[in-house]
Amino acid sequence: MVSNIGTWMQNVGAAWLMTELAPSALLVALVQTATNLPVFLLGVPAGAAGDLFNRRKLLLVTQGLMLAAAAVLGVTTLTGSTGPWTLLWLTFALGLGATMNGPTWQAIMPDLVPQAELPAAIALNSVGFNLARAVGPALGGGVVAAIGAGAAFILNAVSFVGVMIVLYLWRRDPVQHPQPISTERIGAAILAGMRYVRFAPPIHSVLLRSSSFIISASALWSLLPLVAKVELHRDSTGYGLLLGCLGVGSILGALMLHRLRQLFSTDIMATAAVALFGAVSMLLAYLASFGAVALALVVAGVAWMTVNSTLTTVTQTSVPAWVRARALAVYLLAFQGAMAVGSVIWGAVATRVGLRTALLCAGIALLIAAGATFRLRLGGLRELDTRPSGHWPEPILVVERHEEHGPVLVTVEYSIDPASAREFASAMQLMRRIRRRDGALRWGLFEDAATPGRFIETYVVESWAEHLRQHERVTISDRETEQRAFAFHQGSGRPKVTHWIAGIE
Repeated sequence: MVSNIGTWMQNVGAAWLMTELAPSALLVALVQTATNLPVFLLGVPAGAAGDLFNRRKLLLVTQGLMLAAAAVLGVTTLTGSTGPWTLLWLTFALGLGATMNGPTWQAIMPDLVPQAELPAAIALNSVGFNLARAVGPALGGGVVAAIGAGAAFILNAVSFVGVMIVLYLWRRDPVQHPQPISTERIGAAILAGMRYVRFAPPIHSVLLRSSSFIISASALWSLLPLVAKVELHRDSTGYGLLLGCLGVGSILGALMLHRLRQLFSTDIMATAAVALFGAVSMLLAYLASFGAVALALVVAGVAWMTVNSTLTTVTQTSVPAWVRARALAVYLLAFQGAMAVGSVIWGAVATRVGLRTALLCAGIALLIAAGATFRLRLGGLRELDTRPSGHWPEPILVVERHEEHGPVLVTVEYSIDPASAREFASAMQLMRRIRRRDGALRWGLFEDAATPGRFIETYVVESWAEHLRQHERVTISDRETEQRAFAFHQGSGRPKVTHWIAGIE
């Protein structure tokens, strides 16, 4: 929380410093873009690194990078040598560190609390973040007004020291949470993560809801400095107070979440919160009083917290451990990438048609997004059991091959009632998603032309090592899907599985 307070002080200082260096709507909006654009470049590789490498050491490196960038920005600002592009480049460097840090930071939560407490831990993490959001901007505005933006940057650099000390002293329990050891190369791990997301439809609902919300909600965040300065005629302290109102609203939202979950479904909560944020954005286009704007931003904070806590919790609890950091990285890519793109779009719109019209258009876009994504279901995703099932028997490799040798062809033979062929094919489409999601490059289902009811399922994996990883990736929910497909088999015992490995060249 202390480090997050420093980050919010940094955000206030950077946005306000740009209004003094170059009071252009586009350049001010580019500060937000510089913060979030690194997700486009390193978001998914950062997730792959979080799944492959020692997470504690990786976090120490990323925190050190952010400390260095904040310190350099602080020194250059205090010495008067910071220009608009220097500010953007060093803000971009901070964004790179945050991008590498984000997926791994979220992925360590299951190492810190029992599985049953994970949803509550995610909510608590959000409360801590939003407490910082409530305090940090006000402190940042005060520091910028009293001492200058450079002091805010230096304080942010100091705030990373505490996090690094805690990470250095933290030791994961080697029995309950052994450090995963993977022989995957980083490129292969990135492809595996993208393949998982591609063939996991439940994640699609989260990503589409998140990106459609953020791309329009970014207007409020990126244009708020100019609303404070141009429309409300306030200094950096006033801007910090407005950001603090958003933080207060987020805390209220976190406190309300448990009760809201008892009254409404996940889908209704997410949709209603998007619509509420849109209504507030439209309202801001007409409000001229500082007090009225502050009150409206408290309501916006409640909506912001509800949307993002709901989507983050669904993402955290609906993916297995082996790909958690990569799935979270893709989620953050959709989130922060949409924030970066949206900031540029709404900055350009505001430059052309004015701040109030831009906020009105963004609010209308959010109402449209709420209606368009209502049918993208989130309910039920948290009930998926993503624990490893371990029910696949160890494959036998007698021929001499290196583990990285491949490709590997796996065949599964079924004997079913020909009258049930259509239902069987439908059930096997769910198996197709599981095979492709967990590593198969190709998948097919074929029927013996001479023997009705005799089917063979085939899928190709890159290497023997990758197929072994497939065995580790099967979840308890996958086992239930597999059992429904295998129930069509009428032969004695389980369907016959055969492994074919590429010959020696």
